[in-house]
Amino acid sequence: MTENKSKFKVFLAKLPKLSIKQIIKIVVLLVIYVLLAIFTTDNMYNLLTLTIYSAIPLALVAMGGMYSERSGVVNIALEGTMMFGAFVGILCLSHLQHAGIDGQHIIFLALLIGAVAGVIFSALHAFASITMKSDQTISGTALNMLAAGLAIFMGRALSLGRTEEITFSSTHHRISAIPLLRHIPFFGKILFENIYLISLFGILLFIVMGVIAYKTKFGLRLRACGENPHAADAAGINVIRTRYIAVLISGMLGGIGGVLLIIPTTVSFIANVYGFGFLAMAVLISGQWKPGRIMLFAIFFGLLRSIAFGFVFIKDDLSHITFLKTFLDKLPTDILNMLPYVVTLIVLAFTSLKSRGPKAAGEPYDQGKR
Repeated sequence: MTENKSKFKVFLAKLPKLSIKQIIKIVVLLVIYVLLAIFTTDNMYNLLTLTIYSAIPLALVAMGGMYSERSGVVNIALEGTMMFGAFVGILCLSHLQHAGIDGQHIIFLALLIGAVAGVIFSALHAFASITMKSDQTISGTALNMLAAGLAIFMGRALSLGRTEEITFSSTHHRISAIPLLRHIPFFGKILFENIYLISLFGILLFIVMGVIAYKTKFGLRLRACGENPHAADAAGINVIRTRYIAVLISGMLGGIGGVLLIIPTTVSFIANVYGFGFLAMAVLISGQWKPGRIMLFAIFFGLLRSIAFGFVFIKDDLSHITFLKTFLDKLPTDILNMLPYVVTLIVLAFTSLKSRGPKAAGEPYDQGKR
């Protein structure tokens, strides 16, 4: 008995000590979780599922931006990378389905192709910014314009309908439920019912990339290159190679994010990712270049966008309140569509005051200046 008590004390000693504030936060989160699990309606679950479809691409693309900027390369070409990755991935998906090849593996293949396309496209930014030491903002802007032009021109040349619209089918790839996991209160119905497997893959990928950035030697070297590249070089880190790898990773995540955005939310791609690349930059800055905060702001902005698309669910839940129903019926849809972008500007105005990006971000590395 005494031996068991001593083992229990050793176990307690190993547990992390929490402050009063941390304990309060955990208790509040648990209370909110229980309330959501009890009172959330079916319509609200549908709205939150739409949020997931917007938040995951946002978080992944913002993570890509974080990798690039943590290495010292500003990447505003996220919009273009998303667009090019989505274009190539969806184009291949469309042709494969037209040839009679279909299935979950084809959806994941489209994701892989989008990732490769994003890497190739971001290599242009890496070469211009790192090797040629050009202005990183101008390089990113040029690539955004190039991606839009390529998606329209090549879409008309290569799509089945010979227009920039590339059609595909994806709704039948949504899985109805994942056994056992579907029974988890609240989260089970959002994440494990009527969901795309690629969306769950996106969540896992975000977690893995966050761990690599902050819990590995490579992540430490990456961040060192963005804070003080000359000191990193003196410590034996190849700054040029690290920055190249970071920008290519950014392209990979951007390409995946583009495909992840299009497949669950629509049935065609028309050379447009709806400004998600720029929204991802806002998420990155608001999240202060930290994975946990990036995910929180991605969910927040994703919720705002899903409100515009899933407004019918909100009206249905509030239909029993007469004055609210009247107000919502008269509310113009244009205002709802503007909501994510207007709120983004407001949030950025407040969060950017305390945001501190990597010190060497945007500065071409010149070994001779050490």
